[in-house]
This record gives sequence, structure tokens and C-alpha cells, in this order.
Amino acid sequence: MKIRMMVAMLAASAALPLNAASATDLEVTHWWTSGGESAAVAELAKAFDATGNHWVDGAIAGSGGTARPIMISRITGGDPMGATQFNHGRQAEELVQAGLMRDLTDVATAEKWKDIIRPSSLLDSCTIDGKIYCAPVNIHSWQWLWLSNAAFKKAGVEVPKNWDEFVAAAPALEKAGIIPLAVGGQPWQAAGAFDVLMVAIAGKDTFNKVFKDKDAEAAAGPEIAKVFKAADDARRMSKGSNVQDWNQATNLVITGKAGGQIMGDWAQGEFALAGQKAGTDYTCLPGLGVNEIISTGGDAFYFPLLKDEEKSKAQAVLAKTLLDPKTQVAFNLKKGSLPVRSDVDLAAANDCMKKGLDILAKGNVIQGTDQLLSADSQKQKEDLFSEFFANPSMTPEDAQKRFAEIISSAD
Repeated sequence: MKIRMMVAMLAASAALPLNAASATDLEVTHWWTSGGESAAVAELAKAFDATGNHWVDGAIAGSGGTARPIMISRITGGDPMGATQFNHGRQAEELVQAGLMRDLTDVATAEKWKDIIRPSSLLDSCTIDGKIYCAPVNIHSWQWLWLSNAAFKKAGVEVPKNWDEFVAAAPALEKAGIIPLAVGGQPWQAAGAFDVLMVAIAGKDTFNKVFKDKDAEAAAGPEIAKVFKAADDARRMSKGSNVQDWNQATNLVITGKAGGQIMGDWAQGEFALAGQKAGTDYTCLPGLGVNEIISTGGDAFYFPLLKDEEKSKAQAVLAKTLLDPKTQVAFNLKKGSLPVRSDVDLAAANDCMKKGLDILAKGNVIQGTDQLLSADSQKQKEDLFSEFFANPSMTPEDAQKRFAEIISSAD
């Protein structure tokens, strides 16, 4: 209903004479609905409104897995929004190939995106057949373990410094009535946690063999068997989480009901909104404290091809605004992600963000799985790990066999 109302508002706006409106309304769809995310997206809206246009917010609750099918359905059904979030990578690949998305190469060239966006793989993921189709807005890294300092104090154990210490502390946490590891019920959360374990335990080369080279033999091999053993530990420690959304799982850590959570750097937005301070109230371990490597996927905005000339002009303004230095800082500080520009002032960054920036500067990075796998392959992986975490009778060996089969047919 909300989307239909917005479309009606847009249609009414488009019918007005040009001189009757001082701004062009542009509907922007996204799945940022948690507290921290809402605060961040408000910064984008404020920056766009300052250009004299008007951001019409089209938030869709339920995370990307729920939002993307709605977004794609609207675009393919002839009811496109002005701009829409996807994870830059391959999620919009088929829409671009179908000729439904706008070529942003002229904007990117004028704004020198190739010179300012780092790492270059971000813009590469927006590029198809030499043309640029999206505006990256952040670098999101999955490889973080967030820990409640209060939970470990209550359990009478030191805050862990790495994954092995965290697993060893689980019995003490459970004895104190604390869930060791919070994992929400959305399938992407379990799949993402597995990917994080893979980088930490099997390393960067194995990660790339499996997800970049689609090496099924490596996926079935002994290094990945160690990862499944760790995933089995994670499954056992997450028993009792009983929440669905990722931010609900983060809240279990914020309130000390859970010891930790494997989640991307976007969790920082929730800690900040709760008034908690990195290093004092919570601890962050990049690479699970084992292997300090971060992925450099993230969020980007794509712009459906529109027939309305004024809205097309507003699309170009929005694309430019998203990469503005001030917008980049304001958005990413609240989102808990890293800016895509290296020439912005991040003096206000907290301890965790500084750790991420340091790892990025060292070049200890990998591409995100959204950049390496098709949306279909990603979905198959999510289904497997959702089942694995929900069904204790599925052995790690059986799960690894299915995982290798998925990789053997991945594209």
C-alpha cells in the first residue's frame, strides 16, 4: 500500500507544469529500516533535498532478501522508481542486460569517479561492457565479531581476543544465562557468518579458490572441512537466539543477553544509536581476531531508465550528491561503513572504523560474495546455511557435500 501511494504521489507530481514545482520528487527505494540505517539514510535524503530536489523515501522492511524481488518486479513491470539500492555486484546484472537501467558513465566521467573511488573493484562491479551503471556509496565488510563487554564480565571471563577464545568462553556464558552467539533467522545471516569463518580459518587464497574460481574440489577439501567444524560450533553456540532480523540479534549483544555476533560493520550503527562506545561497552574483532582481512562489497544506487526528462536530470544530481565528500562522511559515520572516497575527513571515526580503515590501507581485502557469485548461486548458499543452522541433525560432512555441489554449478 505504501509503495502504491508513493507511485500515485509521483504520478501527480509528474502531471504538474514544470514551473509549478520548485523541486523534482524522486522516489528512492532501499531496505535500510533499522534505527542506525534510518539515521544514515536520512543523511542522504537531507543532502539530496539541499539540491532543491526532493527525496521520496521508499523504504522496504525485511532486508535485501525481501526488498530486492519487489524492486525488480517494479522495474520489470514498468513501474520503476527513480533510484534503488542494491549491493554492487551482480544483483542488478540482468536488469542492466535487459536495457532497463540508466548508463551513468557521463556522470562518472564528469565527477572523476575512476580517480576517487577506492578500491577500484567497487567501480568495476558497477561496470558492464565498459559502461558504469551504479554509484557506490560505501564499503561494507562482513568480517567482524561484535562482543558485549558486560556479558563477559557477568560470566567472569575475559573478553576474547579471537575466535578460539570466544568458543572456549561459551560454557561460562551459558552458565551465566547468556547466549554465546546471536544469529538471526534471516537466511543471509547464517550464510554470511559461514563466509566470515571461511576467511578467518581457511584464509584469503582458499576463499578466492572457492568463490572466485568456483573450485568445487577446494570446496570439498580439508580446509573447508575445518570451516564447517567452526560453523558447527557457531550453530551450537547460537541455540536460543530466537530472533529474526539482524538488528534484533545485535540488540541481544547490546543488552548483554548474548556474548557476541558475527555481523558486518553496519552493526556499529546500532551500537551508536544505543549510546554505546567502542572499546568501553563493546569490542570488535575484525577477521574474528584470527585473520585481519575485510571484504569490500557494499551498497550502491542504480537508476532505472525513465522517460521523464526532469526526473532523469534529478537522477544525475542524486548520483553526484551520493559521492559528495560531505555526504560520504555524514552517511558512513551513521551507517557504520567506510566511505568509498579516500580524500574525506574521518577524524570522527570510532575505534572500530579506524581498525577497518587501517586494514583497508594495508590492502588486506577481498571482494564480497555479492560481487563474485550470481544472485541465484547466493540464494542456494543462503538456503543451505539457513537449513544447517536450523537443523542440528544435518552433519557438517553432509552440509559440506551440498556446498561443494553448489560451487560446482555456481556462476
